[in-house]
Amino acid sequence: MVKIVDRLLLFCFSLVIGIISVTVLGVGAGWIPEKITDRWIEGVYSETWLQITVIVVSVIVFLISFRFFYVSIRRGNAASPSIDQRTDFGDIRISVETVENLALKAAGKQRGVRELKSRIRIQDSGLEIVIRTVVDGETSIPVLTEEIQRAVKEHVEEITGIPVASVTVFVANIIQTQTFKSRVE
Repeated sequence: MVKIVDRLLLFCFSLVIGIISVTVLGVGAGWIPEKITDRWIEGVYSETWLQITVIVVSVIVFLISFRFFYVSIRRGNAASPSIDQRTDFGDIRISVETVENLALKAAGKQRGVRELKSRIRIQDSGLEIVIRTVVDGETSIPVLTEEIQRAVKEHVEEITGIPVASVTVFVANIIQTQTFKSRVE
């Protein structure tokens, strides 16, 4: 929700700054006649509704600028998603990337596995791990996938202490082995 509000504020801020920039450019380049500029400035000093409008727009632009300044200097926690745990001694944060690497490490130890990719989803019941792999085609796929599921679940739970709700293995392909026929002449 905050990101949507920030994007909306950025849009409004860019629009207002763009209008002000074009206006100042027009005045500086002489595209806007001096009489119009003088009348507008006199209107700001003499007409109450125009003064209020200028003040309100200025305050809004200043607040938006302050918000963007704050966002730019604060340390963001959203940069790397993590899994947070609370213990008796304090808080523990484990990045999702760490859990993905642990899952890849466990799956990679299985014989017959070639290319691996992982994706982690955090659910209330625990982690949902999806492993995408290419296998060699010489090992039984049901046996191999069960071994991957068991190894990943045990390894991630043992290392992180976070319960794993499910491990899904997607076999994307098998590696085509090249067979060479000897040529007899």
